[in-house]
Amino acid sequence: MKTLNDHLSQYAAYHRDRRNILTHFVGIPMIVLAVVVLLARPVFDVGGLAVSAATLAVIAATLYYLRLDLRFGAVMGVLLALCLAVAHATASLSTWAWATFGIGLFVVGWVIQFVGHIFEGRKPAFVDDVMGLIIGPLFVVAELAFLMGLRREVEAVVESRAGPVHSGRALAK
Repeated sequence: MKTLNDHLSQYAAYHRDRRNILTHFVGIPMIVLAVVVLLARPVFDVGGLAVSAATLAVIAATLYYLRLDLRFGAVMGVLLALCLAVAHATASLSTWAWATFGIGLFVVGWVIQFVGHIFEGRKPAFVDDVMGLIIGPLFVVAELAFLMGLRREVEAVVESRAGPVHSGRALAK
């Protein structure tokens, strides 16, 4: 199985332009929230607990992220739990409001993602490896940690494999 460093390095190879990474800080959270919102209906009563496909997806994703790395996995679990809370609140809205919110977030999030890849000049990572769809949110958390000066050991491995982050303007000169 691939390690955290393997996944982040492979994903990072498609994301070395700072502008592309910045679009991912907006687009990926929108897409993740949209998916959780859209999976929040229907809700089933399981032993007195409200359970939806979103609940199961959040649990599965959190377990996967925890398997890759406890610290990043814990952060992802908290963020996904927040998405789940928003999703379950949104699921109680009218079908039109719930669907408009979820689909709107999804479409706008992907538009932002594709704009980032125009800056990058490279296709999204998931085109070559569908795991990119799962690793993308983790990449955003890791990049935020790197910006905060955390997990330097992971950042060093990622940069040694994928290369440093650069400004697209510097390449254009």
